[in-house]
Amino acid sequence: MILAIDMGNTNIVIGGIDDEKTYFVERVTTNHGKTDVEYAVNIKSILEIHNISVSAISGAILSSVVPPLNSTILSAVKKICGFEPMLVGSGMKTGLNIIMDNPKTVGSDMIVDAVAAIREYPCPIIIIDMGTATTMSVVDCKGNYIGGVILPGLKVSLDSLSGKAAQLPYISLGMPDKVIGKNTIDCMRSGIMYGSAAMLDGIIDLMEQELKATPSLVATGGLAKIVTPLCRHSIAYEDDLLLKGLLILYNKNK
Repeated sequence: MILAIDMGNTNIVIGGIDDEKTYFVERVTTNHGKTDVEYAVNIKSILEIHNISVSAISGAILSSVVPPLNSTILSAVKKICGFEPMLVGSGMKTGLNIIMDNPKTVGSDMIVDAVAAIREYPCPIIIIDMGTATTMSVVDCKGNYIGGVILPGLKVSLDSLSGKAAQLPYISLGMPDKVIGKNTIDCMRSGIMYGSAAMLDGIIDLMEQELKATPSLVATGGLAKIVTPLCRHSIAYEDDLLLKGLLILYNKNK
């Protein structure tokens, strides 16, 4: 089993995975103030919760969109496991042909998602990752990564709405009972949830027109599982898509 870690701006996803199955997927808060020892305690606690011995971890790999914390997480894993993880970045073999103006600027999480999706789904593919930002990546019929869109994430949009409008409260995200809300909180929740679903549907329609094909649709990220059921399109949800991609990259580069 390897330790697969994806560091985002809001959460760090930590998983245990091998070629047979995903053993666990957990999230801890991304915190620039934490030390490597504090993150090491977090990771060790997750392993203990799932009754996994450190000796069962044969390798590790990190994907990150928060470069200032890379060395901290790498050091944390080394304190626990005795070895430093691979870091997804320039020079790593991905097997993915990236057709972009500047391929080096593509987020590592988007690349890892695409690597996993190509293994699991027929091309072309649209991959939706809903985190701090919502990203939609496109792989064409030949398996090339050709671009996508980046949108404000649900919580970013909701916090901005509450923060800029004095009479609108901060609310939790949840599944609304219906589109037409009968109070402020229900109206906000309906707007953000159904609005996000409609946005995804609309962009998928436009991408399909550009691709001139019907793509496979897959979503990942903690918020995707509550939004995609509201979409008109049938979108597969995979909580561990990125972990599967990290395992593929680990095996390609070990």
